[in-house]
Amino acid sequence: MKVKASRLEALKMLISSKELSNQEEVLQALKVEGFLLTQATLSRDLKQLKVAKAASMNGKYVYVLPNETMYKRIHKPLSPTEMMQTPGFVSINFSGNMGIIKTRPGYASSIAYNIDSSDIPQIIGTIAGDDTIFIVIKEGATPEDVKESLNGIISL
Repeated sequence: MKVKASRLEALKMLISSKELSNQEEVLQALKVEGFLLTQATLSRDLKQLKVAKAASMNGKYVYVLPNETMYKRIHKPLSPTEMMQTPGFVSINFSGNMGIIKTRPGYASSIAYNIDSSDIPQIIGTIAGDDTIFIVIKEGATPEDVKESLNGIISL
């Protein structure tokens, strides 16, 4: 049996990527991902994650996560197992002394925090959104220098 943290992460990914309208659908989706649990355990997990029901675009009521979790519904989702094995970093591009790092939805804030906490001398600071990080690079630093410094934090 997989640990609770993995199960909760898979549950968040499923809710953010599929329109699940009842607990049976959620239990089946979790089963596909390798999580066998009872309806009572699922109820406790949903309560812990503060999951609610809301009307979707087609008027059907589906499970949703609270806004502060920073998970958002995506159109072509990976399976939760694939998502948990894939790093949050997507790409990085530079223009002058500015850079943009693209991440998977919900990852920008934690990656920006790691960058800021690392005190990289070539980076003045970051601003993070949901899936984008804006970085300001010190005068004279090259994109290659920045990438080399970031390589310890992000798998470029």
